[in-house]
Amino acid sequence: MDQTMLNRILTDSRTVMAELLEVAGLKPGKLLVVGCSTSEIVGKRIGTASVKEIAQAVIQGICPVIEEKGLFLAAQCCEHLNRALIMESAVAELRGYEPVCVVPRIKAGGAFAAEAYQGFNEPVAVESIVADAGVDIGDTFIGMHLHPVAVPVRTRIIQIGYAHVTVARCRPKFIGGKRSEYEN
Repeated sequence: MDQTMLNRILTDSRTVMAELLEVAGLKPGKLLVVGCSTSEIVGKRIGTASVKEIAQAVIQGICPVIEEKGLFLAAQCCEHLNRALIMESAVAELRGYEPVCVVPRIKAGGAFAAEAYQGFNEPVAVESIVADAGVDIGDTFIGMHLHPVAVPVRTRIIQIGYAHVTVARCRPKFIGGKRSEYEN
């Protein structure tokens, strides 16, 4: 893997995350979901060409930004693990998420989830979460793990490598009709 490309992936990942967090205005302790297909980043069909080094570059790009804001990461696995999520055990316990028994690997869970698992202090897998915002690199369908009202966030970076990037924040539901008033 070319070091220039890895540096670009790291930088683009960091930029996307920073722009999301600037718009989302999340308070410390909130949860972010990230799905990432390294196969799509290299221009291959999702799930066919996982690359460990690319997963490491994405993690190195996003984690410092997330940690600086006091937020928590949930790394989405691929469909072979039913899009389970990898997170720190303490975060799962704090949020009441029930751990499941699986360890992601590059060909069953994906390179990104496998690298997140290796990087966490006490990783666990959980089946589902309700995240406050998220980044989807390569059309991995993170929407199933977001609050019900997800709002697209437009970032300058719309592609990492060859992978399409979708970014979202969440907001509470508007209820009450036309006579109701809402806070910003």
